[in-house]
Amino acid sequence: YCVEFRTERLSQHCALETRPYARWMRYLREGHTVCVTCQPPAMGAATQRCAGDGHNAHGDKILHWEAVGNSQCQGTWKKIRQLEHCSCPLVHSFIFT
Repeated sequence: YCVEFRTERLSQHCALETRPYARWMRYLREGHTVCVTCQPPAMGAATQRCAGDGHNAHGDKILHWEAVGNSQCQGTWKKIRQLEHCSCPLVHSFIFT
């Protein structure tokens, strides 16, 4: 499944990332909607959910995230909705790990 989030805040370290495999961090923007896919092995075997997907979060609950590979690139987002059938665009799409 996929979850759409609206990015609320970002650390300045995301925009400063220059390593080739992590350049995607530079494209994160406050106020943008991102789509995050929950796939194995990030999905828990017992729960069939990904940690941090905001399962019970709706409305104004602020959730924290951190980029894999650069712990200084972090921020907050709010859950918009969960999609059982993923249709994430190639841009602004991420995977829970």
